[in-house]
Amino acid sequence: MRILLFLATNLAVILVASFTLKLLGVDSYLAQNGIQYGSLLAFAAVFGFAGAIVSLLISKPVAKWSTKAKVIESPRTPAERWLVDTVRELSKNAGIGMPEVAIFPASQSNAFATGWNKNNSLVAVSEGLLHRFNKDEIRAVLGHEIGHVANGDMVTLALIQGVVNTFVIFASRVIGSFVDRVVFKNESGHGIGFFVVSIAAEIVLGILASTIVFWFSRRREYRADIAGAQLAGRGAMINALARLKQESEVPDQMPDSLQAFGINRGARAGISALFMTHPPLDSRIEALKSAQLS
Repeated sequence: MRILLFLATNLAVILVASFTLKLLGVDSYLAQNGIQYGSLLAFAAVFGFAGAIVSLLISKPVAKWSTKAKVIESPRTPAERWLVDTVRELSKNAGIGMPEVAIFPASQSNAFATGWNKNNSLVAVSEGLLHRFNKDEIRAVLGHEIGHVANGDMVTLALIQGVVNTFVIFASRVIGSFVDRVVFKNESGHGIGFFVVSIAAEIVLGILASTIVFWFSRRREYRADIAGAQLAGRGAMINALARLKQESEVPDQMPDSLQAFGINRGARAGISALFMTHPPLDSRIEALKSAQLS
């Protein structure tokens, strides 16, 4: 969930910036008399990394708004008190600051963590997870999410996304310039064809380039599983993954569109596998069974 929210926010920021810069004339300046590749690359890098950084900085409020998560300011029930105390214990053991703790309305088992640094993060769980998982399994899920925070996954993701954005912005404008001159025969500056094609190419390339971010996400899941096992116990982490696998196989329990604990139902193959944010659960369970824990 945190990956998809980050990517969606990043794409929105980049597109809004592209429209704004075009209206201000910055885009046309960089490509006034043909592409000036050095200037364009600098432009792409500045705004590519700016888009990723902005997305990272607003990741918490966007996550709260989009999931309708309610932060536990003062626990009202024993369950909320246990949840806050468990997150405090795990975060202390992981060496990070106390995250905000939230619950969001969803019947499916789900959890995520986000935030721009290790000491300013958010850990949220769904109502469904709290109702169906036992305390050891919930603790393991929380350990997994805190592992993402402690490993700096969101910051690393932002840096990778910045590189991806740079490529997308640069390539989309080169494509736009080529189409504008070759197809639309525009020899004086760049016209509407450049603008339209650049935006369209930016969207398409942004989606294709996201496979790099998804690959990174899949790799980091194994590390987060190990962190969860170190914080909450290998058996509890394996049981939590097995419970998620069990739920994912129940019809209508976990729709294909849902990223429950970041999990897609079953394993995908071919091109669709490139767009998975998480590895198959069987693969994660086997990797965790054989992992060396410190």
